[in-house]
Amino acid sequence: MLSRLELTPAHCIKTVLPPLLDNIPISINGSLTPKDLFTNILGMSTDKLSIHSIGKQYHNTPCETSMRYHLHKIDFDQLIENNAKILLQSSHKTLDSNKKYDLAIDYTNDPYYGEVNYVNENYVIRGQAKKSTNSFYSYISLCIINKYTRFTISMLPVEKGKTKTDYLKYFIDVVDKINLKINIICLDREFYSRDVFTFLQENDIPHITPVVRKGKRIKDILDGNNKRYEKYVMKNKKGDVGLDIAIDVKYLKGKRGKNGCENLGFVVYGIDWEPGKISMIYRKRFAIESSYRMRNVVKPKTSSRNPMLRYFYALISFMLKNAWVSIQRMHFRKVKRGPKTIEEDVFRFDLFVHFVEEWVKKG
Repeated sequence: MLSRLELTPAHCIKTVLPPLLDNIPISINGSLTPKDLFTNILGMSTDKLSIHSIGKQYHNTPCETSMRYHLHKIDFDQLIENNAKILLQSSHKTLDSNKKYDLAIDYTNDPYYGEVNYVNENYVIRGQAKKSTNSFYSYISLCIINKYTRFTISMLPVEKGKTKTDYLKYFIDVVDKINLKINIICLDREFYSRDVFTFLQENDIPHITPVVRKGKRIKDILDGNNKRYEKYVMKNKKGDVGLDIAIDVKYLKGKRGKNGCENLGFVVYGIDWEPGKISMIYRKRFAIESSYRMRNVVKPKTSSRNPMLRYFYALISFMLKNAWVSIQRMHFRKVKRGPKTIEEDVFRFDLFVHFVEEWVKKG
């Protein structure tokens, strides 16, 4: 194993180039190679550049026309099929197939300001206005939320006509294929539906989902002074589904200008934890937000309406974040008795990005 003092830009690039070269085949004739192409895309990521602007910042860069031509050769379906391999190739060997992991599924939105036509109409999602637009390319991701193991396992483009259950089925299959064990899946309120809960119960998937405070019965359930469990039947034209609701009680003590107690309700299945532990475990889901902030640091700029190209750039940004976590786990583990700990501040994400950028510029 390398010591931290021996870690160089070349070692960092070995974690990010092979996943692209091994899983995204591109046929190129002439002097340009796939390695050249992907190296320049990594430069775009670490410097937050576009295809148009990278030639002004880097020497020996392929011309803009050539880069666009070859990138458009990437097969969208194959990119989706290989997304987990791209994201986890540098990380999978650091995971323990005998351990159960806490997982989370969540959405992230990239603002879009262009036109919508037949090319992208199935992938531009309307939502609440953010950054002066209500149009987005949206991505749904499956992440590990255990401390020091916050890898994005899989990430898909959100497509009109596909249901949340469709994405859940896909992610569960991915978990099975890579031989990971599920301790719990944490879902946000967007998954609060009869179809989702029915699917998860039928497939015996342990999960936690916040209750949506809607309807008299739910409001009555979420009114009390003690931690507790309640039963609730969610009714639907397709059929009813019985739910267990764990309720954690927090005393506000002036927080957000409020006093008294707050009832935090969670739909739970497959666990028998006390409500305080459920609330604590669910809070780990917010670690995803830090992953989103990091991937935004290394997201290439583009105004393209091409959903494949935008998805490719999003994959690379998540892959870079995974590679950094992998390097931390391999080279910055404290040697001591007891639980595994990582010296996170010794090799921060901005230093990793600098190492990749330095290698690209010298290459």
